Amino acid sequence: MTIQVSPSAIANSEAVNLTSALLDRDAYLLGLLNQVTVPPTEGWLQEVRDSAKNWVRHSVIPTTREEEWRFTDLSELRKVEFQVGKVQPVDVSALSLSEAVNSRLVLVNGVYAPELSVVADLPNGVVVGNLSTLPSTEQELVQKYLAQSEGALEVFTALNTAGISDVAVVLVAKNVIVETPIHLLFISVAGEKATISQPRALVVAESGSQVSVIEEFVTPAEGVYLTNAVTEIAIADNAQVVHTRVERESKVAFHIGKTAVTQARYSRYTCHALSLGGKISRHNLEVLQTGEQTETSLNGLTMIAGNQLADTHSAIALNHPYGTSNQLHKCIVGDRAHAVFNGKVFVPKPAQLTNAAQLNRNLLLSSKARVDTKPQLEITADNVKCAHGATVSQLEDDEIFYLQSRGIDSNDARKLLVNAFAAEIINQIPIPSLRDKLLNTVTSYKSLTND
Repeated sequence: MTIQVSPSAIANSEAVNLTSALLDRDAYLLGLLNQVTVPPTEGWLQEVRDSAKNWVRHSVIPTTREEEWRFTDLSELRKVEFQVGKVQPVDVSALSLSEAVNSRLVLVNGVYAPELSVVADLPNGVVVGNLSTLPSTEQELVQKYLAQSEGALEVFTALNTAGISDVAVVLVAKNVIVETPIHLLFISVAGEKATISQPRALVVAESGSQVSVIEEFVTPAEGVYLTNAVTEIAIADNAQVVHTRVERESKVAFHIGKTAVTQARYSRYTCHALSLGGKISRHNLEVLQTGEQTETSLNGLTMIAGNQLADTHSAIALNHPYGTSNQLHKCIVGDRAHAVFNGKVFVPKPAQLTNAAQLNRNLLLSSKARVDTKPQLEITADNVKCAHGATVSQLEDDEIFYLQSRGIDSNDARKLLVNAFAAEIINQIPIPSLRDKLLNTVTSYKSLTND
């Protein structure tokens, strides 16, 4: 069966049901909006905030009655009263990466921390900083891209936009190749009461440029908080962005993240997205092709245990011919944890000679672990090569027995098999120190020895 896809498929996939929203305003959402509202200012940024704020006022937090959220119940989130988190002293020595020791931008509870940031090791034509410190010439470029992506009216994205107080900005000029990875470190610090922070990032790679960006969402200690993050990435003609996103939040925290990517013709985008923390976490990854012959590679890994819930929703809109996309998302689920994957690839009629592949592989380590998977292709073009699939499996007794016959005990055998499953994603990360750190995380994964 063919399904007609509109040009705004990404926006429609996360659109709010305005009919119900207008009839019944969400008091809890309005309370969050009041918490994140910042003092008014003059200029274009305030107009952006006001527009988003008006949308949020007539929106609702999604429920499981909505198709896009039917496996992710946010009722636990609604039980918590949040207040805006404040900037607090943090030691980042254990969080820094050796490859990016002089190209690190740190935001604590969504606010730029200049004393923790170092951006000295960057070539000419690269600007890394926060919104308020950018020169006026760069402000114009930010204005062109900030809050302009498809899907900007999704409720959590709009809430972030309504409360923008600071933005981590990475701008790469034409034909500049950045050899040093840029590390955006977003740290959430819980207070005596539950806190909310709204990190915002904007990456612009102009034509012919190349850059590697690392986003990390971490916390120095366990605590209850909500991180509502939005990252926009604009990739111009023949530019390349390698994007590594690691979410390692508190096991009792909430994380809602949006990554919105636009790809112009001949551009290349690679994303390595890892979800490890959070009581409830969700990552919306949306890629919009705006020109022909783009290349998109999405690699994802979810690793959860206990009572965690991790939801990954991706949408790739291939609106022009000769596009190539390849997506592999893996989930490792232990104990009573619940993983969700919903991946969509839209190929409308103009996108002839598209080549798209999508695969979701899941490994359940417990009889009580759960995964809901829904890979989707929506195609109306008639000259394409597209494939999708999903697998769900457990550790094979025969494989464990084979390793035991070679003198490896059962716990170590389980670790080896899980490591091999995760390594296919982790080994593609181009940052050795981060790659080693993540492999150690897999090895120490507590649920490996639990049934």
